[in-house]
Amino acid sequence: MRQGKVYYQDHFAGIITETNEGDYTFEYDSYYQKNYPNDFITFTMPVSEKVYSDNRLFPFFEGLIPEGWLLEIASENWKINRNDRMGLLLACCQNCIGAVSVQPILLKNES
Repeated sequence: MRQGKVYYQDHFAGIITETNEGDYTFEYDSYYQKNYPNDFITFTMPVSEKVYSDNRLFPFFEGLIPEGWLLEIASENWKINRNDRMGLLLACCQNCIGAVSVQPILLKNES
């Protein structure tokens, strides 16, 4: 299982998870739900108590991953397979140009 903390502007918005089965979930943080109910990260995922789930990386997060020559550089430098979308998201999207960023969560066995 791999996870990332999702930030909207400088506010912790929620957690994106890739399960061991290869499915994806996104869940807004309860504090964020209460204090920023109109600051959704994407129109397709409004702020809610709902846990969003899909069998592939959500299109919004897919769109944060670099493309073209920049993807080649990232993939080669970090030794990440171009098809490892969660790995690329966690490696490349910590300091995005837009309002959303994703910080990897290191699990205890990874530290």
